Amino acid sequence: MRNIHVLSLAIVALLSSALTLTLYKLAGFDRSGVTLQESSLDNVDRKALAELSKDQKLSQAVLLPNFVKAAAKTRAAVVHIISTQNARRSRSEGMPDVFRDFFGDEFDYNYRNPRGGQPAQSSGSGVIISDDGYIVTNYHVIENASVIEVVLNDQKTYEAEIVGEAPSTDLAVIKIKEKKLPFMVLGNSDGVEIGEWVMAVGNPFNLESTVTAGIVSAKGRSLNILRRNSRTPIEAFIQTDAAVNPGNSGGALINLRGELIGINTAIATPTGTFAGYSFAVPVNIVKKVVKDLIEYGSIQRGYLGVTIQDVNGKFAKLKGLKISEGVYVEGVEKNSAADAAGIKPEDVIIGIDGKEIKNTPELLEEIAKRSPGDAVKVKIHRKGSERTVSVTLKNSQGNEEIITRSNRRTFDELGAELSELTEEQKKEYKLQGGIQVVRLMRGKLKDNTNMREGFIITKVGGRTVRNLEEFAAQIEANRKDGIFISGRYPEEADEYYYAFGM
Repeated sequence: MRNIHVLSLAIVALLSSALTLTLYKLAGFDRSGVTLQESSLDNVDRKALAELSKDQKLSQAVLLPNFVKAAAKTRAAVVHIISTQNARRSRSEGMPDVFRDFFGDEFDYNYRNPRGGQPAQSSGSGVIISDDGYIVTNYHVIENASVIEVVLNDQKTYEAEIVGEAPSTDLAVIKIKEKKLPFMVLGNSDGVEIGEWVMAVGNPFNLESTVTAGIVSAKGRSLNILRRNSRTPIEAFIQTDAAVNPGNSGGALINLRGELIGINTAIATPTGTFAGYSFAVPVNIVKKVVKDLIEYGSIQRGYLGVTIQDVNGKFAKLKGLKISEGVYVEGVEKNSAADAAGIKPEDVIIGIDGKEIKNTPELLEEIAKRSPGDAVKVKIHRKGSERTVSVTLKNSQGNEEIITRSNRRTFDELGAELSELTEEQKKEYKLQGGIQVVRLMRGKLKDNTNMREGFIITKVGGRTVRNLEEFAAQIEANRKDGIFISGRYPEEADEYYYAFGM
């Protein structure tokens, strides 16, 4: 009985082994020729996979991407930025608590000696984009900074100068005096896919050269956090679940090829630290902003001149639309680019230069890549039919001109975001022209006068100014003798006067 039992066990074992071997081959795991789907290897190191398969570690290679090469390739191009402000900044009003900067007044541990009017310090990150010292970071990292210190991966320290700032995108470019620096290769954010592996590189909590990983969870996110910086912010963030924290702001979001695909900017959190999602400015917007800031000192931004709203199923039913996605045109500014092209209220924008547009962030992102004077093909849905119109973009002043660096230098010195009055404003205020102070930052106006935002400048040195060119020319003409500005506030009829030295 015992021999029969042993024989039975042996037969069962042989049959089990044969069945297992047959299933193993049918499944494509025969060691004589491993078969894998090519689509699963896009982000896997093939040489490493071959070595792993020899050690029977195939499952690890298939399931896990290889972060090592991308990290080694990029860490040296990400810098630590320490900004010193003359006085502690006040927390900006109107910013939802759930969306916070990577550092700010909420994060006291990022400041040194913040009380008693003493200089305050805050830290963030930046990305070297050229071997001669150009660095891109967030605007809020260097906002109001009197001294900007840059610490490289090898601990060398430099003082940086500001090349240009773009509050509407929360981006800025700074520069250090050095050559032959490691720099980041810029990728293509349009090609980024939801579900794709990405890495965040930065300096959270002053822990330098920290790398974290996650996936792209969404694209084209609008958080309404940049309205404190600009009347016309551009928000089309890449959303990821890579862990980022205070200090990562201005750092790199990269793909597994080690290419920059975004600049980390904000986190969604109820606590001030990472709680699941972070947001980055797409690199294709970064490219445009960086080019403009280096060449002109400011963004050369194109405008359609429309007020818009997202289309969804409920809105489409309310308006009687036959489509449930796109950007609804609520109004068209007179003499704007859209007006000249024949775009009308109730049109729905569904495409730009052949790219499908489903919502407002996608539209803003596409327009943000273009400059005044650029012609774009805008596909619209109008009363059940589709058509494409050619639109030549204009600047914020309603023309196609580029704002020169010399003018930008003057505006930066004043510390003001300025715009010319629209035709509607001229009629409303009964003025022939003028320059409105849209936003005041650190500069001559804020430091030396009690001027408020919204003020309309009508004269400089006793001479009437109707546009930005005339304004800049009068500022330069009176620079040596001092500046005397007069004008009025929209809600008041009285004339106000301000004087200061340059």
